Amino acid sequence: MELRLLEYFVAVARERHVGRAAARLHMTQPPLSRAIRQLEDELGATLFDRTPKGVALTPAGTLLYEEARAVLKQVDRLHARMSSALDAARLTVGTLADTAEQVGGRVVESFRRRHPHVDVTIHEADLGDPTAGLRSGAVDVAFTRLPFDDTGLGTHVLRSDPVGVVTRADDPLARRESVRLADLVDRRWVRLPEDVDPVWSAYWTGGPPAEGLPVSRTIQECLQSALWNGTSALAPLNQALPAGLVVVAVTDRPPSRLVVAWRKSGSNAMVRSFVRIAAAAHRS
Repeated sequence: MELRLLEYFVAVARERHVGRAAARLHMTQPPLSRAIRQLEDELGATLFDRTPKGVALTPAGTLLYEEARAVLKQVDRLHARMSSALDAARLTVGTLADTAEQVGGRVVESFRRRHPHVDVTIHEADLGDPTAGLRSGAVDVAFTRLPFDDTGLGTHVLRSDPVGVVTRADDPLARRESVRLADLVDRRWVRLPEDVDPVWSAYWTGGPPAEGLPVSRTIQECLQSALWNGTSALAPLNQALPAGLVVVAVTDRPPSRLVVAWRKSGSNAMVRSFVRIAAAAHRS
């Protein structure tokens, strides 16, 4: 069984729609459909029930989805560990949304001066992984935002940003200077990935997701959902917004803490140096 077929299957299972999965995989729909059929033929099982609105996992598909995700995560961990073993002068930095743009600039100059021969790879994670690749072992260190389940991870807060609710400019809520969470109970919220950390999801949304909407995996997808569908999401007050959207301060939501994070077990001298440099850059 090819890993490529498992990656295709997981993409379709997450999106519940072949067309959306094809777009995310940067391919056209026909070859993706053929790949799924090939996988079903190899396994001798129907993995999806096809409907006019998309696809739904069958019992066999549900079983494969759980196992395939575990296999792909293990492959990611293997790649990361092999790269580390083969070339110690490399560092992979995970980022979530715009965290690298927000804080990375201060770190780059200091890090390059201290470690001029280290090759740095940037891994941009989507909203399904608030650890930005740390949990899977895909990265060595990460810029991300709390809160999420940080069991086994170390974090150092670089700064805290107040948050607000993003809404259309023509929404009645947009005329207010600030709101409280109790004012948002009837909002239609963006749909984050279904397997996302519940602590993370609960912080950035104020309720259950709106029915029938596709999953938003990036900040831009969340913002475009708010613009086109009238959904809401929480975001830092300094979030760059497209025309037609505003952010209204939420006074009783704690600030979002932007952090540098690392795995407590297995961190090496390079990771520890990166964390010290990031912390010092933001103290100054």
